[in-house]
Amino acid sequence: MPATHTAEPLRDTFRIPKRRRHVPAARARVRETLEKWGVNDRAPDIELVACELVTNAVVHCRVTLAEIEVTVHVDGDDLVLEISDPDRDRPPHLRVGRPDADEGGRGLLLVAALSDTWGCRELEYGKCVWARFAVTGEPA
Repeated sequence: MPATHTAEPLRDTFRIPKRRRHVPAARARVRETLEKWGVNDRAPDIELVACELVTNAVVHCRVTLAEIEVTVHVDGDDLVLEISDPDRDRPPHLRVGRPDADEGGRGLLLVAALSDTWGCRELEYGKCVWARFAVTGEPA
């Protein structure tokens, strides 16, 4: 994504309650942000990764009444998706799915396959799981 000549960087940050019923709203907000910025080439992948990471945060965060923070921003030619939650002690682990295993546990395999790179970093009061996507096109 070419550098823009605006004073404000392209960034959208929002929070949702740690409830499964709010995951579709988070995915929709990411979709709206990508559309507004004119990011079309990888939008379906970014949306799916957002859904997987938000779902993981909602399901695995052990902090009662927590909020999940979602940030989408442009960094050079990359779009970065960050999902933060206050459960610092439970970093994500990539598990290799087995054909005979139950349906769960494969979300991070999708994240790894669809993003260019991903990872997790500790925050002072939580963790942030992030994914980077090389994107093309001029943002709006």
